Amino acid sequence: MDPAQLKKIPLFANLTPDHLTKVANIATQKQVRANEKIFQETEVGTEMYLIASGKVRISKMVPGVGEEALAILEPGSYFGEMALIDDTPRSADATAHMPCTLYIIQKADLEELMFLHKDLAYELLWTFVRTLSARLRETNDKIKAFFALSARF
Repeated sequence: MDPAQLKKIPLFANLTPDHLTKVANIATQKQVRANEKIFQETEVGTEMYLIASGKVRISKMVPGVGEEALAILEPGSYFGEMALIDDTPRSADATAHMPCTLYIIQKADLEELMFLHKDLAYELLWTFVRTLSARLRETNDKIKAFFALSARF
């Protein structure tokens, strides 16, 4: 993966050129066909994904309703990063919305890199924390909106 392309992804935007090169060297490319399942809810993940081209649909199956799309991610986005933090099963499905070029970063490779480069680990972990905090706030806002709407009925 080109380190310049990696720098455009918010998770890695604050890394030094040397750290970007190190992370780029552990990323492997994968081509995914349209509608191909990348991972499923309840699977235990060991990697995260970066979108170089195409779009990825993050969704959940809702009993009695079917698939509910939570997000359509575009190039420059990343997903599956929670698998790098904990060993909990995936919280949603990820499916190629159209043909995609993805880069995969394995948990074991990133852990080794962060063990060897503590300043890289520090920057990445704080970025993870900020990302997860922002997503939690967004989820809280959605829950508030849901309850506000449901109170009307």
